Amino acid sequence: MINYLDYTIKIFEDLVKIPSPTGDTGFAVDYLAHLLKEMGIKTDFTKKNAIIATIPGRVREKNKVISAHVDTLGGMIKEIKSNGRLKISQIGSFSWNSIEGENCIIFNSSGKRFTGTILFNKSSVHNYGSIPKEEKRTEDNMEIRIDEYVKNKEDVEKLGINVGDFICFEPRTNITSNGFIKSRFIDDKLCVAIIIGTLKSIIENKVLPKYDIKILISNYEEVGHGASWIPENAFQILAVDMGSTGEGQNSDEYSVSICAKDSSGPYDLYMKKRLVELANKNKIDYKIDIYNYYGSDAGAALKAGHEVQHGLIGPGVDASHTYERTHKESVLNTMKLLEAYIKD
Repeated sequence: MINYLDYTIKIFEDLVKIPSPTGDTGFAVDYLAHLLKEMGIKTDFTKKNAIIATIPGRVREKNKVISAHVDTLGGMIKEIKSNGRLKISQIGSFSWNSIEGENCIIFNSSGKRFTGTILFNKSSVHNYGSIPKEEKRTEDNMEIRIDEYVKNKEDVEKLGINVGDFICFEPRTNITSNGFIKSRFIDDKLCVAIIIGTLKSIIENKVLPKYDIKILISNYEEVGHGASWIPENAFQILAVDMGSTGEGQNSDEYSVSICAKDSSGPYDLYMKKRLVELANKNKIDYKIDIYNYYGSDAGAALKAGHEVQHGLIGPGVDASHTYERTHKESVLNTMKLLEAYIKD
């Protein structure tokens, strides 16, 4: 599997450059569909334009679903202010201070791109003294300073920018020489890349899974309904999504995380035990963890009424939903466990 690690990282680097906030994921979906077709994998789309790809197995009567999501956090223009600045409505859940000072891209309805910077509306200490240091960041006091010659609302509207246009944050991806991966949107574009890299290994090494494998690349996970539809005859769904490291957590940036419980409750006990068995059998470094403020495609599938066993694995990621970080070792361990699950 290590032979496919560099390929996986390259896919992540390419994918993370494609803006795809929830609700505007078309270009990223097209990129992934093209990759899968190049690999000779049969690919279809759901009504919401999520990708369904099929890897045939020995048993065709039922299938395992493996899911990751291509949609990311982002925003929409909520208001064009009288001074030409833009107010933001969040897509997904994040703290306002985590995007302060970040460069962004605004997409108007014609597809034209505009750049800007997300700022507190009283940023300058020379003008406002202690206010920039002390005041809490909220939807009401954060704004976008657009990189155009605009002085008022009318100037902005003449550019074709309107309320409801999408906003994407710059990812600022950086791969260090000692293996750390720093970027926005590691959640979950890295896991999408992990699936693609693992599939490449499966296909090139002529591995025949026991069951049909259905790959679901969802595009509404950050707002809770990514895997609301899954293929017929599915008996398991394995979400590949980040494990959150931090104080009080068992996950780290070097192992694969196996989730025992999140905000929706416990994950399937049989699947958790089997994932642990596969990790031990294949000498894969793993951590079992609980994420109190977390949801996944696997949970979304159950909430939509699908009666399946559900599990969750993924690389350990630090500072989730901000400027995130993980390590190549965690990517490799996740790929190894995913491959073992596909074979099982």
